[in-house]
Amino acid sequence: MLPYGICITNLFSLTVLALDVGNTRLKWAFYDAPKPGAKLLGHGAVFLENIDQLADGDWRDLEEPASMLGCIVAGEAIRRRVEEQLEIWNFSPSPSWVVPSISEAGLTNGYDHPTRLGADRWVAMIGAYARMRQQVKDQPMRPLVVVMVGTAVTVEAIDASGKFLGGLILPGHGIMLRALESGTAGLRVPTGDVREFPTNTSDALTSGGTFAIAGAVERMVQHVRTHCNAEPICYMTGGAGWKMAPSMSVHCELVESLIFDGLLEIADQRLKIHK
Repeated sequence: MLPYGICITNLFSLTVLALDVGNTRLKWAFYDAPKPGAKLLGHGAVFLENIDQLADGDWRDLEEPASMLGCIVAGEAIRRRVEEQLEIWNFSPSPSWVVPSISEAGLTNGYDHPTRLGADRWVAMIGAYARMRQQVKDQPMRPLVVVMVGTAVTVEAIDASGKFLGGLILPGHGIMLRALESGTAGLRVPTGDVREFPTNTSDALTSGGTFAIAGAVERMVQHVRTHCNAEPICYMTGGAGWKMAPSMSVHCELVESLIFDGLLEIADQRLKIHK
């Protein structure tokens, strides 16, 4: 059987459509091959309420991909809507969604219940671990801290052998502000700026949320440094990563494509297994 949704009618093409379906947006990327470093042929993003326009919009003139691989955290109803849009192509077998497992692509899942780990977290960590291996080359492997800043924020720890040690989940900026607005009178104010010493409510709210996230990352870096007896590499990704990067107290490399990098790594490893 052909792996992860390669079209029987499109065997001579190795193009792949990668999907990252989050809590707010669907992001897609079209590559010329299912492997790390593949050429990006097209990409885009839509809010979840606009998913039903993809077949007649962004994807209408897209070349038929040979395969599709994605990760989704938005739930079963959203997955069905996405798959309805994918019906413009004849994938056989069906399009494939990543489900976290005990191990894949060099990463070992240390979660108490591996399949309950968020697919986006798993895929991003696989992308991060592959990136670290490429960066260190002939040098010793390094532990990692992987930060995703979106609707929610996750901060993951991976040791140098590729074992996921555990991670933190905390609310993103938007959730923090809405929680304060709903629970505290008089806090419906515009978004402010990040200040070391805020002197108005807008700046105080924005700075508080930003430094809460930065503090969680700093604490995880300390935990990994102590546990692994080595300085971790820190990668940051997610739609709001660029907002957080200037306020970090530890160095984090901003990598916008970390989930897509992980999907390409998974696709490449699965193809090698099936050869």
